[in-house]
Amino acid sequence: MTSATVMQWFFTIKRVNCMKKINIVKKNQDFSTILNNRKKIGNKYLVIYYKENNLSLNRYGISVSKKLGNAVTRNKIKRQVKNIIDKNENLFKKNQDYIIIIRKDFIDLKFESKEQIIKNLISTNEWR
Repeated sequence: MTSATVMQWFFTIKRVNCMKKINIVKKNQDFSTILNNRKKIGNKYLVIYYKENNLSLNRYGISVSKKLGNAVTRNKIKRQVKNIIDKNENLFKKNQDYIIIIRKDFIDLKFESKEQIIKNLISTNEWR
């Protein structure tokens, strides 16, 4: 296979179960509103702030501090968290905005542990 063929193949693969742009909280004002709402659950690894929205969908924002690593590391963590959210969207309460703030200890875990931690945290009855 030539490199051009490989590149063409790579870009034609359909991404299944990927978070759509409409489901992402991007604006600083939206982040501030959700964080100021002060409804949160958390543990040693991450904190999830949440707020009800008037939309018919959930929106997610993921924050990884620059202190936790370089851009490659931070983006890898964000991709992993998005993947976990996509797989377990049914566990999240509907019509909510969520901000997930990653803490330092989360980075060193294996993917399976990360997934289990997020599942356990969103399964708690504190916020339902």
